[in-house]
Amino acid sequence: MIVRFIDDNRAQFGVEPIIGVLATTSAKIALSTYYAHKSRPESARSIRDKQITRALRRIFEDNYSCYGARKLWAEINREGTFGHVARCTVERLMAADGLAGIHRRKKKPSTRSADADQCPVDLVDRDFAVTAPNMLWVADITYIPTRVGWVYAAFVLDAYSREIVGWQVTNHLRASLARDALDMALSARLRDGEDVSGLIHHSDRGVQYRSITYGESLAESKVVASVGSRGDSYDNAMAEALNSVFKAELIDRRTWPALTDVIVATSKWIGWYNNRRLHSALAHRPPKEVHQEWQKCQAYAA
Repeated sequence: MIVRFIDDNRAQFGVEPIIGVLATTSAKIALSTYYAHKSRPESARSIRDKQITRALRRIFEDNYSCYGARKLWAEINREGTFGHVARCTVERLMAADGLAGIHRRKKKPSTRSADADQCPVDLVDRDFAVTAPNMLWVADITYIPTRVGWVYAAFVLDAYSREIVGWQVTNHLRASLARDALDMALSARLRDGEDVSGLIHHSDRGVQYRSITYGESLAESKVVASVGSRGDSYDNAMAEALNSVFKAELIDRRTWPALTDVIVATSKWIGWYNNRRLHSALAHRPPKEVHQEWQKCQAYAA
């Protein structure tokens, strides 16, 4: 640490003046000791640390600069370039290089709710565990401030793979906001030849999800509606968690000029989220990878 301090400041103050000042402290070091240390060959550990640090920074910057120690540790071991890298090593090198993951804020404005007598029953009961894709989708809407007013994003998430299967971003809260996201999800599954009949679609009581056109889209695909209780975010916790991740990893980190900017950035983020972002609930795998693994297992079983 003392040698590093001298190296960091030698260009400005010179080596000997720094050592002279350090001689009056508990961090004193002899001039000969400093130069002996500098002439010593770099250790294998030091070389490996530098290589791993460069790899960690690349992974960090390639993934929206939002990964913390767990995900960086998982990704560098998925790559396998350095063999097994211990998590404590990742944490140590992150601290030395100034890398830190993001922290999510717990905040959600509420949407206007439909009356209880207009809502289906809660078929999920806070249990989001399923054994295959297209058994349970969760949906929600979140708010985004821009310089010209509010923008709204609607997402549909598959509970098995955590894949965002449908989404829409627009500048209004009409029923078409949620319906467009649902139609994207249904169309994608139909295009891939996947059956969604009997699928449970779970949401909060927002009026967008209780509209006639939304109900018609569900019924046409034989999807069953499920709705959580009013004002209780835990009843739709999985969708709420996605909104929180979206805000923390993308939205809250900059000021947005207008709707178009949010749409473009959201599209790119969703592509990364589905195809590359590691998810702790998926054993640190991306959603698409989990979905594809399930498809391969089904094909093998057939």
